[in-house]
Amino acid sequence: MNVLVTAGNTQTPVDQVRCITNIFSGRTGAQIAATAYDRGHTVTLLTSHPEVLETVGGTRSRVGPDWTVRNYRTFEDLDRLMAAEITSGRFDVVVHAAAVSDFHVAGVFSYQAGQFQDVSAGKVKSSHPELWLKLVPAPKLVDKVRGEWGFRGRLVKFKLEVGVSEAELLEIAERSRVQSGADLMAANTLEGMHDWAFVGAAPGGYVRVSRAELAVQILERAEKK
Repeated sequence: MNVLVTAGNTQTPVDQVRCITNIFSGRTGAQIAATAYDRGHTVTLLTSHPEVLETVGGTRSRVGPDWTVRNYRTFEDLDRLMAAEITSGRFDVVVHAAAVSDFHVAGVFSYQAGQFQDVSAGKVKSSHPELWLKLVPAPKLVDKVRGEWGFRGRLVKFKLEVGVSEAELLEIAERSRVQSGADLMAANTLEGMHDWAFVGAAPGGYVRVSRAELAVQILERAEKK
């Protein structure tokens, strides 16, 4: 198969030197990409942390043309890369494991004399007594895969929640899978992310797998479709 994997976090710029981001390194996506390549598939990995690949083992030397890594930094970077790759029509499977920003920064403001003043700049001054960021929802890139980008292959989506029970996680995950038209969902919690995940889809249901088994479980299911 020809497999596209996204991995890592995205940065949302506040100005030209500051950003909002999240804690995720892309190790899970890197492991899935490396495992897919070891299983004989052609792999393109889009990642914000290519250095993580140095910590991921493998059985094949990762060289082209069957192994490609493209780097991104911001939400916009990843949006452009995914659009270009997916609309090329080359891929059988898309594994969207990237931890994408949920919000864009729509303005930087200081509250003075009873009103907000826009203080957006190339580098926002540190002398302001306080700053207010206006955040607006970002589009869900995974929802563009089936819609705007017209992908008809196998789509694997990831979902992470915080402070929910396993029953609640599975309910949220299945709703999310259906919303995006994904064939397969991998879901876990922040508290358990280093140890386990649920993989599956209704009506067949979900199975709980260890972190070490996750990449193989996802790929075995994708290969059977």
